[in-house]
Amino acid sequence: MAKNKTSYVCTECGADFTRWHGQCSECKSWNTISEFRQAKPSAGRGGGFSGYAGAVNAEVQTLDTIDLTDLPRFSSGFAEFDRVLGGGIVPGSAILIGGEPGAGKSTLLLQTMCHLASQMQTLYITGEESLQQVAMRAKRLGLQTDQLKLLSETSVETICHIAEREKPKIMVIDSIQVMHMSDVQSAPGSVSQVRESAAYLTRFAKQHHVAMILVGHVTKDGNLAGPKVLEHCIDCSIMLEGSTDSRYRTLRGHKNRFGAVNELGVFGMTGTGLKEVKNPSAIFLNRGEEQTPGSVVMVLWEGTRPLLVEIQALVDHSALGNPRRVAVGAEQNRLAMLLAVLHRHGGLQMNDQDVFVNVVGGVKVAETSIDLALLLALVSSFRDRALPQDLVVFGEVGLSGEIRPVPSGQERINEAAKHGFKRAIVPYNNMPKTPIEGMEVIGVKKLSQALDAI
Repeated sequence: MAKNKTSYVCTECGADFTRWHGQCSECKSWNTISEFRQAKPSAGRGGGFSGYAGAVNAEVQTLDTIDLTDLPRFSSGFAEFDRVLGGGIVPGSAILIGGEPGAGKSTLLLQTMCHLASQMQTLYITGEESLQQVAMRAKRLGLQTDQLKLLSETSVETICHIAEREKPKIMVIDSIQVMHMSDVQSAPGSVSQVRESAAYLTRFAKQHHVAMILVGHVTKDGNLAGPKVLEHCIDCSIMLEGSTDSRYRTLRGHKNRFGAVNELGVFGMTGTGLKEVKNPSAIFLNRGEEQTPGSVVMVLWEGTRPLLVEIQALVDHSALGNPRRVAVGAEQNRLAMLLAVLHRHGGLQMNDQDVFVNVVGGVKVAETSIDLALLLALVSSFRDRALPQDLVVFGEVGLSGEIRPVPSGQERINEAAKHGFKRAIVPYNNMPKTPIEGMEVIGVKKLSQALDAI
């Protein structure tokens, strides 16, 4: 009789080990290695992993003979949700959606499933809530509930057996952390159960061309809980972000085999559920009429579209020997680097000043186009001189003080002009080839030129 194979898996990077270690030798993380017991392979040709990504009886084909019309995308009912997914839901895809408790994951999926239930067979699996709780939420949101099929179950084998009988086109598993398999001896939520359950459900989705949406919990650091390999076996990983005291939620794609990565969708939380925001730049530019120092508007590039966001900076004299450097929505290490560039190539020293930076609206900026706007906001606060409200800024700043171009510069300027901005300070290589009516575009090559322009 075959025994279950026992190994040890790092929950951060997914590395396998034959015995337990205190530190992972691959990613150098401490106390992240957990015991993992693999399920027994099923009898038959190829073992339990046969047909993992599709049909069991696989045939060799050339790339040009594959028929793409068999897998058309279908809309979720939310244009912002479709944008993050790359244009819609692909049949047979495995989608992992995570977020903080109360962010609105179940609300978004319940609205989506109720909309799709009138067009196709759907199945909503709830493992954490009772059927009455789901029905109460649907009634409170005013959703159409006469066609959506619900199932309260945590056994993966039972779920797949019922799904074979119901033949849904899309399924929701809420959540993957409470699912379990009978062949795995560990408790639900452990590395073994989450890994095997996700692999089994993904295999079922591929073989039966069912769109599978898995709901995942997050850790205290904001990352998806469970083994890192869970993100490798699914097709799309998205996060629903937003604090419970804010009415806006952002849906961001971290992995997508069918579309662009880092695509951003914006929703507003209302009493009747999540409502998509058609023009996200408008909600992030809710500025006061009075001009204040330390505030400037920048243009980000999120996925496939530009986004106008306000960045604020506050520079104040520090009574501490080691002044504070706080960045909310921006990278703190990059802030320290830009302050050194400002001192060396801009002639402004802030070694005795506390520096606070905030990106308005809870947006997290990871691209380098924030550099120039951040420096001009710092200079504005340091000199206590407000910048014009019709000014927009973007550009990357190098260590030698040069202003480097950023991708999609023309589209960023056009987006700013559409929202009524009259002036723009951009990298010289991003200047438009033809003048834009009603907008003065100033191209700069050095940081000193940008400081002189304000």
